[in-house]
Amino acid sequence: MGKGGNQGKGATELEAPMPTFRWEEIQKHNLRTDKWLVIDRKVYNITKWSSRHPGGQRVIGHYAGEDATSQITEDFRALRKTAEDMNLFKSNQLFFLLHLAHIIAMESIAWFTIFYFGNGWIPTIITAFVLATSQAQAGWLQHDYGHLSVYKKSMWNHIVHKFIIGHLKGASANWWNHRHFQHHAKPNIFHKDPDVNMLHVFVLGEWQPIEYGKKKLKYLPYNHQHEYFFLIGPPLLIPLYFQYQIIMTMIVRKDWVDLAWAISYYTRFFITYIPFYGVLGSILFLNFIRFLESHWFVWVTQMNHIVMEIDREPYRDWFSSQLAATCNVEQSFFNDWFSGHLNFQIEHHLFPTMPRHNLHKIAPLVRSLCAKHGIEYQEKPLLRALQDIIGSLRKSGQLWLDAYLHK
Repeated sequence: MGKGGNQGKGATELEAPMPTFRWEEIQKHNLRTDKWLVIDRKVYNITKWSSRHPGGQRVIGHYAGEDATSQITEDFRALRKTAEDMNLFKSNQLFFLLHLAHIIAMESIAWFTIFYFGNGWIPTIITAFVLATSQAQAGWLQHDYGHLSVYKKSMWNHIVHKFIIGHLKGASANWWNHRHFQHHAKPNIFHKDPDVNMLHVFVLGEWQPIEYGKKKLKYLPYNHQHEYFFLIGPPLLIPLYFQYQIIMTMIVRKDWVDLAWAISYYTRFFITYIPFYGVLGSILFLNFIRFLESHWFVWVTQMNHIVMEIDREPYRDWFSSQLAATCNVEQSFFNDWFSGHLNFQIEHHLFPTMPRHNLHKIAPLVRSLCAKHGIEYQEKPLLRALQDIIGSLRKSGQLWLDAYLHK
């Protein structure tokens, strides 16, 4: 066997130095149940050491946890291979073509309504709701192309993505990619996921409200955030915050291609509706459409994330991290259409490039893997998911108040 390590300074006779071994010796004496630790090119048998060293079992427990993480990772890799064998990453081109067609159809119906019935209040409101629906659905469709889940060649996905988000919505593909890819990499992680950066308007999860409370930070009365959410959350996100951020991002970053696409949207919109409403009326009409779309967007996107764990970054494997930050909403034809299949948020986060029409096919296998490893797989009805947004804000607000008042 090996000669053992040299006794360090300060070692006592009662505590023998931990033996070290060459790799060849380990191969001769290694047991399946032994665990090994390498430090400074020396190899330690922590299984034997832990049996006689105080606290040694905690070390074993730590590495057992790593073994569990490794097993989850291996199982997830096997699951992805199964998905590939099932051709679940192959898109149905007709599905996306029909989706684009129904968006263009709504744009046409909106124009025809004003053209035929005039610009009275009732036709205007009906048209605004039709266009808001078209914008929401275009938002889900650009999401598909942004994730490169439609065409095999990335170039075609990028081209169509710029057309849909730029010409059909007046937004920036590069702005969206920059935000959304950070979200997928670190969902619900403070300072890394831009979707949980609330600019001091809301406090989320459990850690943030307590920190704000301890530091006596009170930018707004957070114990009432579940109430003022209705006034400044859904109504203002797209027409105020996103619209300003998108335009400024394109200008500051000199993203002239995306800016040209966005200008093509505004040009088309104003050419279409200025004859009916004039310049000022068209601007107000556009912002009313954004106002309606913003409600749709906020409620759908927040029902899958804001109600889940929001914290600093804990050490987790990829699979567990996504499950901790996402939940699903029950499947139905309406739920699928209404949310752009983001009711399968868990599966979308695990397989971002999988076409959305296949997410329901992999869901049973994901659920089975969660059951195997004791990981919670959350799925709820649509109305319950929407209600939970308010419940989550109320809970976080109360945590802030308790910490704020505590001396």
